[in-house]
Amino acid sequence: MTSQQDLEKHAQGLAARAKAIITDPSGTWPKIAAEADEPMQIFMRYVLPLAAIGPIASFIGGQLFGYGGFGITIRIGFLAGLTSLIVGYVGALISVWLIAWIANFLSPKFGGKDDFPAAFRLVAYSMTAAWIVGIVGLVPMLGVLGLAALYSLYLFYKGAPDMMSVPAEKGVVYTALTVICGIVANFVIGLITASITGPGLMGGAALTGNVDGDDVQIDLGEYGSIQVDGDQQTIDLGAMGQAQVNTETGEVTVNVDGQEMKVQVDPEDLKNEE
Repeated sequence: MTSQQDLEKHAQGLAARAKAIITDPSGTWPKIAAEADEPMQIFMRYVLPLAAIGPIASFIGGQLFGYGGFGITIRIGFLAGLTSLIVGYVGALISVWLIAWIANFLSPKFGGKDDFPAAFRLVAYSMTAAWIVGIVGLVPMLGVLGLAALYSLYLFYKGAPDMMSVPAEKGVVYTALTVICGIVANFVIGLITASITGPGLMGGAALTGNVDGDDVQIDLGEYGSIQVDGDQQTIDLGAMGQAQVNTETGEVTVNVDGQEMKVQVDPEDLKNEE
């Protein structure tokens, strides 16, 4: 088989898997759970091409139409746009590994299993919707359609029982806490990105911290804060939600969109692992 035929076969397989996970998650997740692909295999053949859609589309759209709204258009230079493309793409790739680690770390706390390869497949395939919707970046004024990327949260929720053996009744809280932790992780990645592409891209957000004994406070500016006060750990992201973990009592509380969810886990599972 020629390299061209190999490429075509790979593209067809990628498209078929992406279509299946989006249109039939209930039927596709059990098939993925039965697979034994290692993280690097998924990363190379699935994550690399799909994660590139958004950054490339945004770069092209920014060069053709600029950014802005309400009659105001901002255009950035070619080199600045190319830098944003590269840094944004690398950040997206890093976040997949980071969120997979978070998903795997949290899974046993909710009755699931410790299986990083499975967690990586869960995150990689659930991100499909968000990556594909990134194509709207070709026309920046259609960016509101990017909200369809929230479908990836549903895909993660649907896949958690099959991939990580998280009980269905704990799936919502597990998904919400993973997402909130992922937001914080991506915020940090965003700060690193901003230090490369320019401070103006962060919209004035600040990152300051204070450590006093067992009390740790991190101010994320307009995005919220992270606080550790003894056994109480709080991630407050304002309108995006709040998560509280009490390592003494084992109580995990997540508040998303005004809906509070609580789950009780073994306090020992929330302490530092040996």
